[in-house]
Amino acid sequence: MNLVLLPGFMTDADLWSDMAERLAQVGPLTHGDLSQDATIPAMAGRVAAAAPARFGLVGFSMGGYVARAVARLVPERVQALVLVATSSRADTQAQARRKAAAIAQIRQQGYRGLSRAAILQSVHPGRTGDTALVSRIRQMGDRLGGPVFLRQAGQARESDGDRLGAIGCPTLVVAAAQDALRSLDEAQELRDGIPGATLTVIDGSGHMLPLEAPHALADAVVPWLRAQTSGASTIGS
Repeated sequence: MNLVLLPGFMTDADLWSDMAERLAQVGPLTHGDLSQDATIPAMAGRVAAAAPARFGLVGFSMGGYVARAVARLVPERVQALVLVATSSRADTQAQARRKAAAIAQIRQQGYRGLSRAAILQSVHPGRTGDTALVSRIRQMGDRLGGPVFLRQAGQARESDGDRLGAIGCPTLVVAAAQDALRSLDEAQELRDGIPGATLTVIDGSGHMLPLEAPHALADAVVPWLRAQTSGASTIGS
């Protein structure tokens, strides 16, 4: 099965580097580009246009919103869906205010990279002193830069909870037990809303699952994807 990997807000292909060898056991890997567009539908259209004829999708955080949009846009092409540390909820008022404040600051002062506070909130409390991890997250944001931040932060993220039932492909939802950005309730809403979806919870990681716990995430995702490839469905397990 071809796999299309979708990163999250202000992350790039390096997000998946520690898992790439394991994911390649499923099939050829391609990386969806979420840096060019300012809305989830536009991102989904770009991903679908560049993707192989048939493929599985692995979407992290914001990439999970895009992955679901792709699955609804071209359902006949999407063979399987993996949603990692994501949600179907709209931005809260507090989230919208924080985004607006960050955008205003960047337009006034220029882009200076992801804030340390934002990075630390995205990882497990026990990893906040992991300078290599923190630096890696910061470097992804630096590579993408201010224009991408403005595009990605500028969108008003809408709920697709009322459209989850339209997703017809096998779906695995993966959550981190110590995710400070996306709650287990949000993961359960995805599982309950998508017909036949399965939920796996990984302990000991914050939001940045592909970087914090790549081996545990691969252990959850790779066998499940290979089962879809072989036709042995795990829906409802």
